[in-house]
Amino acid sequence: MRETIKNAIGETIQGLVKSGIKTSFTAKELKELGVEIPKVEITAKDIQEIREKIKLSQSVFAKVLNVSSSSVMQWEQGKRTPSGSTKVLLELLRENPNLLNYRIGSSAQSSQS
Repeated sequence: MRETIKNAIGETIQGLVKSGIKTSFTAKELKELGVEIPKVEITAKDIQEIREKIKLSQSVFAKVLNVSSSSVMQWEQGKRTPSGSTKVLLELLRENPNLLNYRIGSSAQSSQS
């Protein structure tokens, strides 16, 4: 495949992935086309800023994320770093702080469900 065609296809697929359109490419195929899925970079300061932006204590933030309060505290102190899907979830919260508002419901709402 000519390099210019390969680059054009790669850019198109990258655009599809970024816009949320489902694709069925394998990781190997994406790599061959030059499509990169960037690593999630999140710092202790980022985590604290996310939590403060959504105005939650460490313990409530931990419950919303379904992790221990100790984990949140250690992330914010830089002693540990989140991994896997938690890291991605924190990245999503950085972009959209209201993303998990539905997880914080009143007991009146819960009993009506």
